[in-house]
Amino acid sequence: MTSHLIKTLLVAGSLIASIAAANAQECAKEPVTVGFLPKLDTDPYFQVAQTGAEEAAKEIGGKAIKQAPSQATAEAQIDFINNLVSQKVGVIAISANDANAVAPALRRAAKQGVKVVSYDSDVSTAARSVFLNQAAGDSLAEMMLESMGQMINYDGEFAILSSTPTATNQNAWIDFMKKTMAGDKKFAKMKLVQVAYGQESEQVNQQQALALAQAFPNLKGIIIPAGIGLPAAARAMDQAGLLGKVKLTGLAPATLIKKYIQNGSVQDIWWNVKDLGYLTYYAAQAVAQCKLTGKEGETFEAGRLGSYKVGPKGEVLLGPADIVTPANVEEFKF
Repeated sequence: MTSHLIKTLLVAGSLIASIAAANAQECAKEPVTVGFLPKLDTDPYFQVAQTGAEEAAKEIGGKAIKQAPSQATAEAQIDFINNLVSQKVGVIAISANDANAVAPALRRAAKQGVKVVSYDSDVSTAARSVFLNQAAGDSLAEMMLESMGQMINYDGEFAILSSTPTATNQNAWIDFMKKTMAGDKKFAKMKLVQVAYGQESEQVNQQQALALAQAFPNLKGIIIPAGIGLPAAARAMDQAGLLGKVKLTGLAPATLIKKYIQNGSVQDIWWNVKDLGYLTYYAAQAVAQCKLTGKEGETFEAGRLGSYKVGPKGEVLLGPADIVTPANVEEFKF
């Protein structure tokens, strides 16, 4: 037997052993460790979501850990994906900075027996089983646009201050808003003048909000679909004496902008963030134990939240969001 043939057989044997090891891990017999990988380590949104995951872990066992980059980039997340694989987590739950850029690393993780789910911001459908979405993306976009319309009487210039140019969920919302404006006469007098980006940074969001107000003297409002961006922009605009002249709406923890909501200069579209982490943990454990694959029509139980059904493309919706106004702001604890 030649040395080349021996090497070939050894490589083949190693590959078969690797596949067998992955298959052995395919269906967990008991709760596993779920590694949560949000977009950014310092975002309070994900810190609150993690408390929901930890609550769920106490109920059904296993462990919820969170690791995340200090920069909101796909490259940084890829390093953390590899780290979580090395730590032998059973499931990675990721909120993606870039749906496609992280996909190859997630597929490599899957080949090593690690299951993948996404939450908050989806990845390529081929790279995960289910996507736990806080609310239907179209409904969030529609609510943000409607909120802006109400605040400026459906007439005048407004801008969008998004997170990053590659953010999956924000880009989908912006596309939906543009299509809605083009096809709905109600928004005919509203003009989107610019889409800017806050780069998941408080300072950049503050700078961009002020720059938009300066660049467009007739600007009546800004939609900010980012949890860090809306509070930061509200503070900066308030300090500059522009808040009220320029109305703000978007997505953010209601408690962080409560005083601005109460005085009518800001609205907010929000949901129970803790429940998103809670739901994601239950789904991740179901995926680990092969009780959930992401096939449309599947159902699973999520503790105090009840039963959930998988929709098209493996999407699971937490539930409807609300427009937060002075009338209901006290109902929101985050």
